[in-house]
Amino acid sequence: MAAISRRRSGAADYTWPGYVDALTTLLMVMIFLISVFSVAQFTLSNAVSNRDSAIDALNRQVGTLADQLSFQKRSAEALQRDVDNLTLQLGQLRAERDRLTNDVAAQRQANAALQQSAKAAEDKNLDLQKESERQKLEMTRLAAALAAANDEKGKLFSDLSDEQKLSAEQKANIVRLAAELASVKDELARLNAALDAADAKAKDQQAQIVDLGQKLNRALASKVEELARYRSEFFGKLREALAGQRDVQIVGDRFVFQSEVLFPSGSAQLQPGGEKQLASVAQRLLEISAKIPKDIPWVLQVDGHTDKKPINTTAFPSNWELSAARAIAVVKFLNKQGIPFDHLVAAGYGEFQPLSATDTARNRRIELKLTNR
Repeated sequence: MAAISRRRSGAADYTWPGYVDALTTLLMVMIFLISVFSVAQFTLSNAVSNRDSAIDALNRQVGTLADQLSFQKRSAEALQRDVDNLTLQLGQLRAERDRLTNDVAAQRQANAALQQSAKAAEDKNLDLQKESERQKLEMTRLAAALAAANDEKGKLFSDLSDEQKLSAEQKANIVRLAAELASVKDELARLNAALDAADAKAKDQQAQIVDLGQKLNRALASKVEELARYRSEFFGKLREALAGQRDVQIVGDRFVFQSEVLFPSGSAQLQPGGEKQLASVAQRLLEISAKIPKDIPWVLQVDGHTDKKPINTTAFPSNWELSAARAIAVVKFLNKQGIPFDHLVAAGYGEFQPLSATDTARNRRIELKLTNR
């Protein structure tokens, strides 16, 4: 029993310190783990903080890139508008170039007519010169005949010793020669007068041709300048009447109406709103036309344009017919408002003179221009 008690006591002494050591070890392990956890949590917190900072920096970069992208987009849109405006101006410049080409062609025709008149006058002058040369040759021949007659007369007088020696035949010869001499003098005087008159007439005609050309050039320049003044007044009043209209553009010396303002899609029938705007145009034109002199050949040119979308109906087999029909409809309406047909021109261009390669709505339009025939 004592031995058993000692074994139990010894076992108890052995187990308790081990248990304490185990608890101490476990506590140290837990402290180590808590330290490791604290370090890990601190590291993770720093990582999260760094990640948040990086995310904020990325957000700022994204915002900056978004601002730059928006700016680039606005710049691209502004550039596209500039391109469209330049395209429109290019179209107007081409039209103006065509008008100037037509004016130059008309001027060339007028110059050609003047040149033909000048050539005819020169031909006539050459004929007069030829006639003058022929008359000079005739005068030379007559002068030679006169000299021969004088020689003959002198010979006859030298052969006569006295009046009694003159035979009846010789007297007759003297009388004949005297008559021929008088006739030759008269012919010379007539030819000289004709030659002087021909020279004076040729010089007068040449001066008239030069003066006519100068007067024509001055008259053409004056009419063009005067029409430009009335055109400026007309478009000034029209700008005031159509101010604030977003669907009406003023480009150079012409007004551009979007087709949707005047016509339904695929139609050449004027809408009430379009008639109202065209009536305003007609009223301003009538006010100006009353001031334009009768000798200025002004016209209001109406040009119809479509987009490139094809059309194939019974009324309009192609865009040519649609654009021309719309221009004619505008001309007929303006005529009803009091503008004479001889001051109106209608032309259809189909889809072949676009203003924009991307904005097809801008290409569907009616253009009005005050110009000269």
